[in-house]
Amino acid sequence: MITNLPEDLYLLVIVALLPLSAIMLTVQVNPYNALVIRGILGAVAALVYSVLGAADVALTEALVGTLLAITLYAVAVRSSLVMRVGVLTAEVEADPEKFEAIYDQIRAMLSTRYLRLKVLSYETRADLDAALTVKELHGLCLRSPSPQPDQPPYELTIRLRSLHDLLSTELPHQTPPLTHLIPPSSTDTPAKSS
Repeated sequence: MITNLPEDLYLLVIVALLPLSAIMLTVQVNPYNALVIRGILGAVAALVYSVLGAADVALTEALVGTLLAITLYAVAVRSSLVMRVGVLTAEVEADPEKFEAIYDQIRAMLSTRYLRLKVLSYETRADLDAALTVKELHGLCLRSPSPQPDQPPYELTIRLRSLHDLLSTELPHQTPPLTHLIPPSSTDTPAKSS
């Protein structure tokens, strides 16, 4: 039995948890796991401060550094990990099974990247184009204007290059054709004269 242990061994163990949890935080791929570990890191820091006699700093770390930060991060992660795709209501109502199959394929691929799919329906093509113009949508899923006999009758148009590249490499070949929408630059638009 070891009898020469320092009296503050518990403090050394607690302090050793700080870099360990910080390293664990930096290697996380899943953003939700990173949120949990960030909470653990803040709790360990608050515990170290309280053991060392800095109760005011410990309380500040627990309330602001852990609780508030985790809440704000959770809101930011939840809202930023969504791919919004616009569809026309009439097209979905005409062939709901086909659209559901497309959604399932996209959801399966996105879930490996911790992303979610949100489908927004619009009544007219003008509303859909307006939503895409104001960047409310990341892409469109519409009936193909000239469907090929060996391809699905729908096509996906994606506004973001990174999302287009991700989808084009990871979606199965049975999904609708994928195109990248290149938004017009401000220099291409002629100035209005009054």
